[in-house]
Amino acid sequence: MSSTATATTAIPEPSAATNGAVDQSGEIRLGSEQLDAFGAELDAIRQRVIDDRGEADVSYMRRVIKTQRGLEVAGRGLLWFGWLPPAWLAGTAALSLSKILDNMEIGHNVMHGQFDWTNDPKLSSKGFEWDTACPGDQWRHSHNYMHHTHTNIVCKDRDIGYGVLRMSEDQEWRPYYLGNPLYAALLATFFQYGVALHDVEFERIAARETTFKEKRGILKGIWHKVRRQTLKDYVLFPALSGPGFLFTLAGNATANLTRNLWAFTIIFCGHFPDGTQEFSEEETADETRGEWYFRQILGSANLEGGKLFHILSGNLSHQIEHHLFPDLPANRYGEISTEVRGICERYGIPYNSGPLGKQFGSVVRKICRLALPDRGSRQEGRLSPSASP
Repeated sequence: MSSTATATTAIPEPSAATNGAVDQSGEIRLGSEQLDAFGAELDAIRQRVIDDRGEADVSYMRRVIKTQRGLEVAGRGLLWFGWLPPAWLAGTAALSLSKILDNMEIGHNVMHGQFDWTNDPKLSSKGFEWDTACPGDQWRHSHNYMHHTHTNIVCKDRDIGYGVLRMSEDQEWRPYYLGNPLYAALLATFFQYGVALHDVEFERIAARETTFKEKRGILKGIWHKVRRQTLKDYVLFPALSGPGFLFTLAGNATANLTRNLWAFTIIFCGHFPDGTQEFSEEETADETRGEWYFRQILGSANLEGGKLFHILSGNLSHQIEHHLFPDLPANRYGEISTEVRGICERYGIPYNSGPLGKQFGSVVRKICRLALPDRGSRQEGRLSPSASP
């Protein structure tokens, strides 16, 4: 995806001339001047939101945090009476929502540095910890740096399959991948642990490219965090319930499972439904700003739904906007999504968006299809910019 252009051109007026050309293979070709202009338009959106950040954004996040804490207190309190079916159901539901909010809308977004500009220690990305198995400092490396820098670049972005699944035709097929559907089900069930083990890189250990000894520090951090989470959810709070120990234990386990399945679904639907693309290191060498934005859009997909759905997804339902602007407050993604979509339409760039059921169905089909050996060459219609205007 390299380009020979060295100067940024003025942003062109919307017109048919702005659209990229489609070649005989079905690929959309954007010239270097178009890519520069495309990048400048998106940069302008980002700067406008940065200039407009303020108390409304902070108040929103503080309301979400207050709601999350209230749900946790209510959920854990109700589970003390878990032998009563209505109390168990209500307590488990409240605790599940609490964990989803903590993971998606609070933890994920705060640790992205979306509120570092406030200088509020409670909203600082550097020392924030969340209610999940992955240590915050490890997640900030594996997600903020590795994933968002190398989005959908095979062999560099380990979110492509999490080192377990085959999620791209660019991953060489091996008999191991016949278990793709089973591995996906297990990863979804224990998703918080899959995220926690991300930086261990078991596949590199198996290939003798690294060793457990070299990963000792990472494993130690994971062990301390997992031990704390396990004691809290499966020992301390059940013990505080006295005779309701088993009911609280079951409620906590169900809440963790619900959060795991939800996070897996939202994240995979934002990265792997039909129409999303992966890239090679060669294609992404020496990217310009416009080319980086181009890759983020082609490797992402949005989910359609109401306000509550977007909040519970951590606004990762706007995955395209998140990949474009990961450090902007996520509550702003919805308001800029229409503008981003309009820019994509003018440049002839596909904007992948659909309801949850449709997107998740295509993810499941991809997981099953990629479990089998490839029938032919790489899929047609791959999109890439051109080096010439």
